[in-house]
Amino acid sequence: MDTMPTPEISALSYEEARDELVRVVTELEQGSTTLEESIALWERGEALARHCEEWLIGAKARLDAARAGATAGARSVSETE
Repeated sequence: MDTMPTPEISALSYEEARDELVRVVTELEQGSTTLEESIALWERGEALARHCEEWLIGAKARLDAARAGATAGARSVSETE
């Protein structure tokens, strides 16, 4: 396991969290860590996955709102014609 400091997950962008999650999974798959290190990696991976999911839920909500706004705007334009 590397000794680089790990950033606070809440401060990571979606892409940063996703990339770190890939690194965590790769390191776990290699099986070259101690049990204690593996557990810490697993816990960080779970937290990273939750963070990514929250980003995706937020993005979906924004898209849904944009679509609803576009639909409402199109309706109001066609109603005034």
